[in-house]
Amino acid sequence: MTEQCPAAWTSTQFRVRYAETDQMGIVYYANYLVWFEIGRTDFCRQCGFAYKNMEQEDGLYIIVAEARCRYKAPARYDDEIVVRTRLSACRRRVLVFDYQVCRAEGDELLADGETVHVITDRNGRPRALPDRYREMFLRAMQEPGEARGGN
Repeated sequence: MTEQCPAAWTSTQFRVRYAETDQMGIVYYANYLVWFEIGRTDFCRQCGFAYKNMEQEDGLYIIVAEARCRYKAPARYDDEIVVRTRLSACRRRVLVFDYQVCRAEGDELLADGETVHVITDRNGRPRALPDRYREMFLRAMQEPGEARGGN
């Protein structure tokens, strides 16, 4: 059984650090996946829990099973970036997140992507997402507003 989540996005904003760029001053492609993780972690906080606590208290992990990123335009050192994150699917053992990475000035889309996650225990065995987390995800997704701000 799949529950499709409403299309509310959370938003995380930061500046590109020099260490994230290559010799040409353009953000190295793998850093977009790191930014997805930042957006995903903030998404969980905005849903009402810290992912760290899920690991420590419940022994559950949201592991990445698939990742996709499509690059549209380059980000450069000191650009102000917005990472928008939403949960697009919430199943018993699987979560799917969508991302948009935009330049804050002008809201230019730089990249979009998706990650698919499996819920596991400490031993890497798939587990069902506990109802309390599922309810937090779905409740947060149903709140009004296009994007809830992060940093």
